[in-house]
Amino acid sequence: MKATALGVAALSLPSLASRAAAASGPLIFAAAGTVTSSWDPTSHTVAPQITAEGFLFGHLTKCPMSEANPGEILPDLATEWSVIDEHTLEYKLRQGVTFHDGKPFTAADVKATYEYASNPDRPASAWYPGRVDVEVIDDHTVRLNTRQYGYPALNFWYVSSFLPILSAADVANPETLKQRPNGTGPFKYVETVGDQIKFAAFDDFHEGKPTIEEIVWAYVPDANTRVLGLLNGQYHLTERLEPEQYLSLQKEASLKTDRSLSSENKYLHFRCNKPPFDDPRIRLAVCHAIDRSQVLAVVGEAGQASNCHISPVKFGFTDVKGYPEYDPEKTQALLAEAGFPNGEGLPEIEYITSVGFYPKTREYGELITAMLQEQGFPVKLTTLEPAAWEEQLYRRADGQGPGHIIDVGWITGSPEPDLVLRPNYHSQFALINGISDPQIDASLDKERGATSTEERLKILQEETLPLIAEKAPSISLFSSVFLRAMSARLDGVTFYPNGPIDLSKATLS
Repeated sequence: MKATALGVAALSLPSLASRAAAASGPLIFAAAGTVTSSWDPTSHTVAPQITAEGFLFGHLTKCPMSEANPGEILPDLATEWSVIDEHTLEYKLRQGVTFHDGKPFTAADVKATYEYASNPDRPASAWYPGRVDVEVIDDHTVRLNTRQYGYPALNFWYVSSFLPILSAADVANPETLKQRPNGTGPFKYVETVGDQIKFAAFDDFHEGKPTIEEIVWAYVPDANTRVLGLLNGQYHLTERLEPEQYLSLQKEASLKTDRSLSSENKYLHFRCNKPPFDDPRIRLAVCHAIDRSQVLAVVGEAGQASNCHISPVKFGFTDVKGYPEYDPEKTQALLAEAGFPNGEGLPEIEYITSVGFYPKTREYGELITAMLQEQGFPVKLTTLEPAAWEEQLYRRADGQGPGHIIDVGWITGSPEPDLVLRPNYHSQFALINGISDPQIDASLDKERGATSTEERLKILQEETLPLIAEKAPSISLFSSVFLRAMSARLDGVTFYPNGPIDLSKATLS
């Protein structure tokens, strides 16, 4: 009897251990940003919400966006894709996929998603190259067609990894879409309570139900609070560490750290449609007054030098010749040419930045303010916590945004450069800076209209990116590097360069 009992106990140990692991509680993610009031992915351009949507939604393809191979495309809800002609792309869809509400995923959902998201009335339409028609060939084959809208379908080649696939039934009822996300991703939405969002593992996820049963998204805007919670075991995973926090946490045996180049650049955007930055000479004068090497010294591990308005993991990245460098003599010459010698006569310039979301923004904001003041710019620095800063970020109904200079990153989940360039620098959108420049518009339209990747690459590198640097609606300070930390008990995590975190294969022992 004793031997039999011991044998039964031994056989029972694995199942007991599994139950103990499952009962250990949710994975708590201390997030640096919060989400909007709408779960419709086409209603916003907010980076934290894109990270949240990464748990919930699938895409036609995936792009890992490594610096060594930024153009790599992998299957997701599509298993094959091909160019039919200049205006047509075909996608073969994965079978046996279901939405969180139990409805099967079919070609009708792709058609509804793409035609809805590319509608210029949608707030996030600036992310997409233009309107597109989707032809349903059968339940698991679609063709994207741009012929009616006059640009090549190749523009969607990389965007397919960024646009979350929605249910056709939800698209038909925007209120439902707004109030409750319904994707095909590894986790499904449960509820929002205060600053916390709960997600549960999706039993029918097409790659297999995740081991982690529940995720709690906890909005923690203060970086020090996120780190302390990680150290005391309150949180299991956190993002957007300050550089010194990252270096310190590397020494903690109970934790693991991750450092990776992102698809985000950090910019100072000028409000180009109001004085004094409606004059490109004043914008360039500011650019030449900033010593970006000193800014990088402050940012440390969280930045990488770059002379380009897009990240090195983007298609078309190049080290732009003639990119504005630190040159106080040019600053003074431009100020004098514009009628403001030594900055005399300039209005007070408000420089707005956030604190607690991006690393070192206060510190390098104070440094840049001092640099500009030294050259005669009457600059006032305003620092805001992330939610208040987001309210100041975009242009308003009158076409103008608060302040004169605003610090922001721009991050997207695809190698497609137009996800950055058109929303920020085409006058049809110019969401932050309000630039309206016919030359920039023409160059952006020209590269969008290229009929081959080779032609498009040449236009981007030799015309479009140098022109944006010359006109300076913003200056890109550096490419962001993500600094994260997690419990040493957390394994199998995949980080994407635009912020989302894949926990579908992760375990928390």
